[in-house]
Amino acid sequence: MQPELLLDSKATLGEGPAWDAPSGQLYWVDIYAGELHVYTPDEGQDTVLDTGEALGCVAPTRDRQIILAHKGGFARLEGYDKLVPLADPEAHLPGNRYNDGKCDPAGRFLAGTMDNAEVEASGSLYSLAPDGTLKTLLSDLRISNGLAWSPDQHTFYHIDTPTRTVMAYDYDLATGDIDQPRPVVLVPPALGWPDGMTSDAEGKLWVALWGGASLTRWDPANGALLETIRFPALNISSCAFGGPDLCDLYVTSARKGTDAAALVEHPFSGGLFRVQTRIHGMPTFAFGG
Repeated sequence: MQPELLLDSKATLGEGPAWDAPSGQLYWVDIYAGELHVYTPDEGQDTVLDTGEALGCVAPTRDRQIILAHKGGFARLEGYDKLVPLADPEAHLPGNRYNDGKCDPAGRFLAGTMDNAEVEASGSLYSLAPDGTLKTLLSDLRISNGLAWSPDQHTFYHIDTPTRTVMAYDYDLATGDIDQPRPVVLVPPALGWPDGMTSDAEGKLWVALWGGASLTRWDPANGALLETIRFPALNISSCAFGGPDLCDLYVTSARKGTDAAALVEHPFSGGLFRVQTRIHGMPTFAFGG
């Protein structure tokens, strides 16, 4: 499993890949640039939409639109040109910004926040239901990051990056509530910082390593590292399965914090990559609103 460079996009903070199965397209974002990218693998074409402000994460909706979390909170993007505000739970926290997010199997949109200066534990993880109900699932987070669900949908995984830990929670799909927090993976400092994450049909976790130039596969049952894929990009930020059989891993990266010497060693930092695997992944779930 070797990474294939799809786009030498030089993204400052490439993040949040989400596969839209009906269209066969990949959504991903450059957070600081406020850019929504729509990549069509069959054509090798990347269409860029400038939203005008920091864009944390996006997800497809069941009615073929896009839901997102940006500087103004949660919103629907209709027809690529109309933003419809939905909720703004952090209007009182101008120093925060949205980071990673995705939809759960029942169609709720979960999105986390963080202190943009990466100092204060002012972040939270929110869950927006299709009926507009907003819940706070976690608080006092430093850098709310990777999210994933187990194949049976009863376990939710989340990363607060500075803890270097993947936490597991019992997940009530009917209510969207979480319970029984427990650590399942601890990433050693030598490997980098755990960032974005996804899961596969075998119940294993794929964790992107910021500063580690790699994507890793872990067993949450025993915390064991199963596989490491190296990249010509220092800051690997997130990953999502896509393609017709969900065996293609799309991987984002970032140039943020990469100096000239590091760019010599990792020249495609900020690029979009694909890894063709032998493993079927979990799908990108859509918002049900």
